[in-house]
Amino acid sequence: MKQGVQGSTGPGIPATRGRPASVPAQPSAADVNAAARGEHTHGEHHGEQPADRPLIQRASVRGQILDALRTALVSGELKPGEVYSAPALGERFGVSATPVREAMQQLALEGAVEVVPNRGFRVVERDARELAELAEVRALIEMPVMLRLARTVPVERWAELRPLAEATVRAASSGCRATYAEADRAFHRAVLGLAGNAQLVRIADDLHRRAQWPLIGAAGRWGRADLIADAAEHTALLDALIAGNVDVVRTLVSEHFAGAN
Repeated sequence: MKQGVQGSTGPGIPATRGRPASVPAQPSAADVNAAARGEHTHGEHHGEQPADRPLIQRASVRGQILDALRTALVSGELKPGEVYSAPALGERFGVSATPVREAMQQLALEGAVEVVPNRGFRVVERDARELAELAEVRALIEMPVMLRLARTVPVERWAELRPLAEATVRAASSGCRATYAEADRAFHRAVLGLAGNAQLVRIADDLHRRAQWPLIGAAGRWGRADLIADAAEHTALLDALIAGNVDVVRTLVSEHFAGAN
C-alpha cells in the first residue's frame, strides 16, 4: 500500500511543488516592544504588500488543501483502502504537513478517511449497500421538499435555475467526474434553497457529497455517458417543475435517486 502520493500531479491536486504558501514572519520580541512604544520596526512595511509576497492565512491554505483533497477523492486519485501521509501530500502541495493533516481530520469527521496511527489517513472503502442507503436517505429528505416546491414556487423562479441545469450538462460532457460533482451539487443546492431552510440545504449537500465518493473497484463506473445521462435528468426535472407537473416531478426524482445507487 502506498505511503503518500508521489510523482506528477493529477486532476485533483494542484502542482504547487516549489511554490510553498507564504506565511508572514513572526516579529521578534524587540520588534514587539518597539511597536508598543510607537517606534518603527525592521519588519514593518508601509503601503501595499509587494506583489510577490502575498499574505496567505493558514485557514485559507487549509481550505484550499481541503478542496483539492475532496476533488482527488471524487476523481478517484485518492484510492479507497490506500493510506496517505500528511508529510508526503504536504510536499506535493508545497506546504507543511500541518494544513494537510488538518484538512484530513475534517475529511475524517465527514467519513471520507480514517486515521491510521503513525502512518496517516486511509481512504474509506465503501460498497454498493452504503451508496444505496445514502440514496434512500437523500430521497426521503429531498423528494417531499421538491414536491412541495413544485406546487408553490412561481415559474419564473424555476426558470432562473436553467443556467445551473445547463452547467451540469456541460460538466458531464467534459467527462471529468470531479467537475460534474461540483455542478451536480450546485444544482441540487439551488433547488432545495428555494425552500428557505439553510439547515436542510446543508444536510442534503453533505449527504450528496458522501454519495459522490467512489466505490471499491468502481473505476469504470460513472463514465462520460453516465454523467451525461445523469445531467439530462436535471434538465428534464427542471422542465417538469416549470410546467408544474407534480406527477412527472415525482417520477423523475424517484428515478434520479434510484440511478444514484
